[in-house]
Formats: sequence, structure tokens, C-alpha cells
Amino acid sequence: MDQFMKQAIQLALDNVEKGGQPFGAVLVRGNEVIAEGVNELHLHYDISGHAELLAIRRAQADLKTLDLSDCTIYASGEPCAMCLTAMYFAGIQDVYYAASVDDAEQAGLGKSKMIYRELAKARSEREINIIQMQIDQSLADPMKQWKDKQK
Repeated sequence: MDQFMKQAIQLALDNVEKGGQPFGAVLVRGNEVIAEGVNELHLHYDISGHAELLAIRRAQADLKTLDLSDCTIYASGEPCAMCLTAMYFAGIQDVYYAASVDDAEQAGLGKSKMIYRELAKARSEREINIIQMQIDQSLADPMKQWKDKQK
């Protein structure tokens, strides 16, 4: 097994010992670890405190960039939709994981699998109501304003 995956799994094991969930992540550039994280939900009551997201946040803050396209992430568990989305936004191309969302579900952590199923549905069929509202005509359109500034 790859040394970085071993490190991600050890982070997950250590986190379980400290009362957290079994998730650890290591973000690597070349052959160097540039950031790592564990799920910190139990510490900060922050639902976005996932291992992968924390590693990405730390790397971007340290490197002062949003672009992590030259990085690889190793995670003890298959990334949830939120973490995977952050990886797309950061440009990360390679993601290695150990436990699948099916494995997580069998361990009692089935939210990721449920969310993947929900995202595959049409908006109108999802459990959460997603309702678009038109921008009030008295306000400027933020998307148009941003587009205009890009010229």
C-alpha cells in the first residue's frame, strides 16, 4: 500500500481514538505532503469539517492559491459529494481512497451514499426543496456584474 494512503488511514484511526469519525486525508504535491486533515465535526460542530476539505483549505491558505491541479489527495474513505465538489473546484485530478461509500454505509455512516443518490435525481424529485427565485429588478445582477468585470 502507498505510504500516503497509509498516512491517511493512520490519521483516520487516530481520529476514531479521539472520538471522531474514521476519515483522514493527505494532500500531496509531487512526493511531498502539503496538508492533511481529519473529520473535526465532533470538535467544532461544523458539518463542513471533513478531512478532505480541511486539507484543501490548509493547502490553499498556505500556498495562497485556489489551484491545486498539481496535487493528489489520499483519503481513508471515498469522498462525499461536498468534498468531491471542492476537489473539482480546486482542480485536483487524482483521488485515491480506501473505504467506499458502501463500506461507510455498512459501518453506520450512510449519509454520503444517500446524498449521491439524491444528486442523481432531478431537482423536483429530491428530498430538499430547491426553488429558484428571480432577482428583484431594483437590484443589479451579480452574475452580470461579475461577467462585465472580467472583460
